[in-house]
Amino acid sequence: MPIIVNIDVMLARRKMSSGELAEKIGLSATNLSILKTGKAKAIRFKTLVALCQALDCQPGDLLEYQEEQ
Repeated sequence: MPIIVNIDVMLARRKMSSGELAEKIGLSATNLSILKTGKAKAIRFKTLVALCQALDCQPGDLLEYQEEQ
C-alpha cells in the first residue's frame, strides 16, 4: 500500500506507549494496532484529530505517501 503510517515513530518521539495512546484517544489496543501496522482500510477524521491532539503533531507527521514500485 502506498500510504505509510508513522504512528510508531511519533510514539517513540513522545516516549509514549501504545496502550497509553489508545487510552488517551478512546480506541481499543487492537484497533490502534491495525492502524499502526497499516492494515486499516480507512481512518475517521475524528480518530485522526484525536491522534494529532494526543501526539501533538500534524496529520502529515502520521501519514506519508510513497509510490509503489
